[in-house]
Amino acid sequence: MLGQRTRERRSSACAALLPALDRRHRLSTHRRLGNSASAVVVGVADASLDELIKRLTQRMLRKKLYVVLSKGGATAEQLGAVLPRHLEYMIVLEKTGVLFASGPLSAAPGAPAGDGLTILRAANVEEARQIASADPFVINKLRTFEVREWTVMEGSIGVTVNLSDQSLQFA
Repeated sequence: MLGQRTRERRSSACAALLPALDRRHRLSTHRRLGNSASAVVVGVADASLDELIKRLTQRMLRKKLYVVLSKGGATAEQLGAVLPRHLEYMIVLEKTGVLFASGPLSAAPGAPAGDGLTILRAANVEEARQIASADPFVINKLRTFEVREWTVMEGSIGVTVNLSDQSLQFA
């Protein structure tokens, strides 16, 4: 787990980096474009922007996953009665490599709203819908859902494996 100071340092570093990146981009664009007429600059700037985007995205992951946004309308008691079956289903999806991540969404900090978010590895959107439709919460009409394709481009996952006690820590 990241400590508060580490999170603050990372947040400050990111905030400091953004203006520098923006300034570097403006300076490099200015050097490339010079003092041309504005109509020409717009055309060249668009081409330069396209080139910049292509360069920045060329090595990105581009992994297709499927996000299931579940909307709840049931009471806590209704959800609680079906929760063990829902969790068993999610664990099977996890153990078979279909489930990337899943969990409840909160309306306010610590206040579950009955909604959920699940990210699936599936061949296509139809397969993701079939998987979502088999969730006991959906079968029992406690949740409805929407499936969206998600292309993972950037991000990071930090994992520490402690061999001495076979524990894992996620950052």
